[in-house]
Amino acid sequence: MRKLCPNYDIPDGLDTVLEVPIPEEMFVSNKPTHHRSWQNMKSWMNMKQSPDQRHSMVAVFGGRNTEIQLLLGVIGAPLIPLPINHNADTHSITKNIKDQPIEASMAKYIVKQYIAAVGGEKALGAVDSMYAMGKVRMAASEFSSGEGSMNNKIVKARNLRHGDGEVGGFVLWQKRPELWCLELVVSGCKISAGSDGKVAWRQTPWHPSHASRGPPRPLRRFLQGLDPRSTANLFANSVCIGEKPINDEDCFILKLEAEPPTLRARSSSNVEIIRHTVWGCFSQRTGLLIQLEDSHLLRINSPGSDGVFWETTMESLIQDYRTVDGVNIAHAGKTCVSLFRFGENSESHSRTRMEEVWTIEEVDFNIKGLSTDCFLPPGDLKKEEEGFGIVPSNVRLPFKLRNDQPNRVKGSKVVAIDDDERDDDESSSDDDDLF
Repeated sequence: MRKLCPNYDIPDGLDTVLEVPIPEEMFVSNKPTHHRSWQNMKSWMNMKQSPDQRHSMVAVFGGRNTEIQLLLGVIGAPLIPLPINHNADTHSITKNIKDQPIEASMAKYIVKQYIAAVGGEKALGAVDSMYAMGKVRMAASEFSSGEGSMNNKIVKARNLRHGDGEVGGFVLWQKRPELWCLELVVSGCKISAGSDGKVAWRQTPWHPSHASRGPPRPLRRFLQGLDPRSTANLFANSVCIGEKPINDEDCFILKLEAEPPTLRARSSSNVEIIRHTVWGCFSQRTGLLIQLEDSHLLRINSPGSDGVFWETTMESLIQDYRTVDGVNIAHAGKTCVSLFRFGENSESHSRTRMEEVWTIEEVDFNIKGLSTDCFLPPGDLKKEEEGFGIVPSNVRLPFKLRNDQPNRVKGSKVVAIDDDERDDDESSSDDDDLF
C-alpha cells in the first residue's frame, strides 16, 4: 500500500501524503507501453475501463459509477444490528452460566473459549484503541430478475476470481467500541463513516452527511476479526443453535436476534425493519470466529400498495489470523452479499449478488494522541429530526435507470438499501439520470 504519492510533474516537488493509502498495483503498469505509474493512478481515480467491461456494466447496472455506488452503499460501511455494551467485562460473560438455559450456557462457554483463543482477558483488556489499514477488491457479480429471481434473466457481471472488480484501500480507527472512524476509497470514490458514541454517521460523494436512526452501533468490519473484545461482548447474549462444517472445519453456530425495541428505533414512517439476525460460526478446533453472517428484512411502504420487501444477507469468511501484541487478529477474508427484492408481482422480483475480498496490511494498538476529537461527526451532519429521514420526492436513488433495457437494473429493483439512513421513494420516473 502506498501512503505517499510522488510528484511526477515536478521532479523536485514534495510527495503528497494520501489520506487513504492506495494499493501498490495502481502504481504498476501492466501495458507494453509502460505508461508512467502516475498515469495508472490517475486512471484508477478517474475510473477508466475497457470497452468490454464498460459494456457489461452498462448492460446490467447502467454504468460503472452505478455499480460503485451500489457496492459502497451495501458493502462499504454496514453496521451491526444492535449496540454493544462497551462497559461489559469479559469475565462477567461466564457468570452464573449454570443458571441459564442450555442453549445460552453453551453459547457463553463457546464465547469464553473464543476469548482464550484470541489472546485472553488480560491481552484484550490492555487494548484501549486501535488502527488498521488494508486493501479491498469488490464487484457486483450477478443480477437475476423475474419469478424466483434465480432461473430467469440471469446476467453475470464480474468475478473476483478472474481479477475483476474495483480496487481500493481503507483506514480504520477505534477508541473503545463506541468511538470509531472509517475512510474507504474505491476507484476514486470515497466513503467516510464513524461514531462519536452518541450518533453513527455516514458521508458519500452522492449523499450529504447523515446520521443513522436509532442508537449508535459498531461497524461490521470490526467484527470481521479485528475487534475480538466487541465480538465476545456481542455474542455474550446469543444462543447456540447447532453445528456445521465450514471449509472442512467443524464449527459451533451462535445466533443473536435484534430485539423489537431496537428494530422500532431504526424504523420510520416509510421503512419498517422486520428482523435483523446475526450468526457467528466458531471453530471447534481453534475456538476462533471463522464466519460471520447477518441478514435483515425490511419493508418499504408506499401509498396504494402493500409495500416492497428487501432482504439483505451478508456472509463473511474470516481467515489468516496472526498475533499482534498478544491478540489474534484476522488479516484476510471474503464477504458475499445477496440483495433480494420481492413483493408486488413476480416479475418485479430481483436478486443481486456482490463480493468483496480484503486483506489487512497494518494493525496497531493503543495509538498515542488518538483523542475523542478525532471522532467528531461532520459539521454539516443532518439528523432525522432536522430533516433527514424523509426524502423529498425529487430525490432519487443513486442509479442510472432506463426502462427501454429489459436486463438493466431499475431503481425499484436494485438499490443499496441502507435502512438506517433514508426512506425510499419509488414513485418517480425510471428515466431520470441520477448523477
